[in-house]
Amino acid sequence: MPVIRDSVPPEPPCEPSPEPSSGPASGPSSGPSSTEEARGTWPAPVRRPTGRDVARLAGVSQATVSLVFSGAEAGRRVSEATRQRVREAADSLGYRPQAAGRQLRLGRSGMILLAVPNLQGPFFGRVLEGVHEEAGRNGLSVVVSSGWGRDTLAGAATAGRFDGLLICSPDDSQLGELPADTPAVFLDADPGTDRARPTVELDVAGGMRAAVEHLAALGHRRIGRLRSSHAAYTFRVRQAAFEQAVRELDLDVVELGVSLNDGHRAARAVAGRLLDRPDRPRAVICDDDVVASGVYQAAAELGLRVPEDLSVVGMDNVAVAALLAPPLTTVDLPGEELGRVGAAALAALLRGERVAPVEPLPTSLVLRSSTAPTPASA
Repeated sequence: MPVIRDSVPPEPPCEPSPEPSSGPASGPSSGPSSTEEARGTWPAPVRRPTGRDVARLAGVSQATVSLVFSGAEAGRRVSEATRQRVREAADSLGYRPQAAGRQLRLGRSGMILLAVPNLQGPFFGRVLEGVHEEAGRNGLSVVVSSGWGRDTLAGAATAGRFDGLLICSPDDSQLGELPADTPAVFLDADPGTDRARPTVELDVAGGMRAAVEHLAALGHRRIGRLRSSHAAYTFRVRQAAFEQAVRELDLDVVELGVSLNDGHRAARAVAGRLLDRPDRPRAVICDDDVVASGVYQAAAELGLRVPEDLSVVGMDNVAVAALLAPPLTTVDLPGEELGRVGAAALAALLRGERVAPVEPLPTSLVLRSSTAPTPASA
């Protein structure tokens, strides 16, 4: 488990808006000739060149243009000289063949669905970034949604709108049987969910162990924990790793559940109950960084300082972690890499290729300023 110590170009000036017409300089002002002229107008959109335009310029039929850009075996019936003439005409016009017709012939939409538990969760923004990057390399577009359950996901798989599915950090209630012919890849999920389909895991257990061991090394013997109340594989793995680590290190534990989907406000309320106890812990581990930010606020409301009175560790390493005061020690879960590896596996399935098992992606503890040795009086 590595430990890391963390130590838009300007817009061009706007052009002035068109001035209303004031008539000839030698005559009296006649005012604007029309409302459009006075206020300025949006230019009409430029018409895209079509296959018919290319055919006219190249001196061939529109069917020949379609054959040249079909990417199919039939395109080879056109002579090389004609294909070259058609391509040169297309380049001169700026013509780009639309993918829709080609995808329709192949029985594909060119779109994949990324299903995440919560669109507002900042970690899933990191995953989406990686998915977009890799999907673009493979000529795929991405639709992301969090409004899904086992029925809606199965419906999306059978409706033909998406070529494949990426299912990230699913709750147990969201998992159901998918059609056998649906390409799908699971991210941050139980590899036993569907052994016929690839799963890309994160080493969340290693990250949790590193967090507990870090606090124990600072002298903390009583650890608070704000754990996710969601029934999902990723949180069961974190909980099991936490329990094993505190058992091996002989630590005392105070735990409370919190709904991650309810955000900062719910986390602050639960953290307030944890920190207002007469036997409050002097260190807290949270299941994500948004919950950790709620701990910061609850601590401030109770007059507690981070890290002098309370050490805090998060998980995810989203942008807010480095912006908190003091910056948050957290476990980095490589969301972008998770998205890239998952999208690459799905693209391979769509090409008809076999996908080899992927080792869990490594996590790392990022040390910042929110943890400190326990006070001697503790």
